[in-house]
Amino acid sequence: MAKKIKVLGLGAGDYDQLTIGTLKILQGTKEGYIRTKHHPLVSQLEAEGITFQSFDDSYEAFKTFEEVYEHISNVLIEKAEKEDVLYVVPGHPMVAEQTVQLLLQKGKEKEVEIEISGGQSFLDPLFTAVEIDPIEGFQLLDGTSLKKEEIQVTQHVIIAQVYDGFVASDVKLVLMEKLPDEYPVYIVRSAGSQNENIQKVHLYELDHHIREVDNLLTLYIPPVKDEEVLYKQFPTLRSIIATLRGPEGCPWDQKQTHESLRSYVLEEAYELIEAIDNGDDDHIVEELGDILLQVMLHAQIGEDEGMFTVDDVIEGISAKMVRRHPHVFGKKEANNVEDVLTNWEEIKKQEKQERESILDGIPQSMPSLLKAYHIQKKVSKVGFDWDDVSPMYDKVQEELEEFKQEVKKSTEVTEEMMEEFGDILTAIVNVARYYKIDPEVALAKSNAKFINRFNYIEERVKERGANFRDFSLEQLDEFWNEAKKKGL
Repeated sequence: MAKKIKVLGLGAGDYDQLTIGTLKILQGTKEGYIRTKHHPLVSQLEAEGITFQSFDDSYEAFKTFEEVYEHISNVLIEKAEKEDVLYVVPGHPMVAEQTVQLLLQKGKEKEVEIEISGGQSFLDPLFTAVEIDPIEGFQLLDGTSLKKEEIQVTQHVIIAQVYDGFVASDVKLVLMEKLPDEYPVYIVRSAGSQNENIQKVHLYELDHHIREVDNLLTLYIPPVKDEEVLYKQFPTLRSIIATLRGPEGCPWDQKQTHESLRSYVLEEAYELIEAIDNGDDDHIVEELGDILLQVMLHAQIGEDEGMFTVDDVIEGISAKMVRRHPHVFGKKEANNVEDVLTNWEEIKKQEKQERESILDGIPQSMPSLLKAYHIQKKVSKVGFDWDDVSPMYDKVQEELEEFKQEVKKSTEVTEEMMEEFGDILTAIVNVARYYKIDPEVALAKSNAKFINRFNYIEERVKERGANFRDFSLEQLDEFWNEAKKKGL
């Protein structure tokens, strides 16, 4: 029983580019299958009596290229069960030919021999056409499934399978996330053939110049040389930080340690929170950048000391996110947020079994209000908590009375007064937690509100050409109430 598919490449375009071996195979065959007849050699070969059954109709019958390629490979494998099959593709069968990769895979499964033969790929004539040496570094990418994360803009980028205007439009949108709108790109048609044509266009107008179906079209994007264009690239940021910390860098950056940068981490985090509270997207971008700077500085210090690198940081958080999301990256189910949090805590518990106390994971340097919130949140998960809010209110009142008693005992601030006042705050945090209110965020909002209203009072005082001490507290309070009425 015949179980063989001979895959033959037609080369880049011209008849005289066919190898003698390829031509002999074609002349010895009266009929074969071809992925597409959109190739300049097909009409010449058919004139010599060699006919092809094409899969061009499949591109209309299916919605995606993946479905088309799957269909073609299935048909050919089925045909090979009955007879030897000749399958012809443009270029070289092993370069940018997904159907051939599927045939190799399915051939092993179905015990069908796949024989690859001939065909110059489009790469050699393309390198010649755009005058580049691939040793400098290049990428060959698929235009039908292009992802911005794959693109290395510092290398020569070659994008194949940009069949038509629709694919070109998708490619353009992806590239515009990495490159300026007016960046030069080259549309190369029929590279190495008599019909070779190279067109230089701006990126934003790429799809305006690609309308009709063209299987011999390739895009070439030259490497980026402008440093400012590279500012979006993570390696550029890493290089900048390394330079700042290097021998020829900045004296301030060179002197920094993990310890000296501690306060900056907190400061930048609070500034980000302020930007979020204000709904200021531009400010959020800026503050996220400042936080990223802190991460990069600490990572560079770790690298300088030979302890760890930013790659270790990224690897650690990537592994953690996959590990703690088995409902996304594994087979565990989570139908709602509560399921997700339950899974998360269970995985955290398994990861940190070596800890003696459930409170060990709370950072000692965390702000006290936030720390109280997380302490109570932790202990509530093991049942150390009230089921109802009523006793929480009672506890607030109880602690308030105890504080009042301590105040009566002394006109000076005592350790006992501080302790009792702390108990009031702890009790209030418990009420906040019951209602799922983050006390740190709530207090930050209250502070912001106070600042806005006090700024209003300052403006009113200035309008009168007076000083604060010229007004009574009652008068200042009237300005305060005005600010409240204005929604400040």
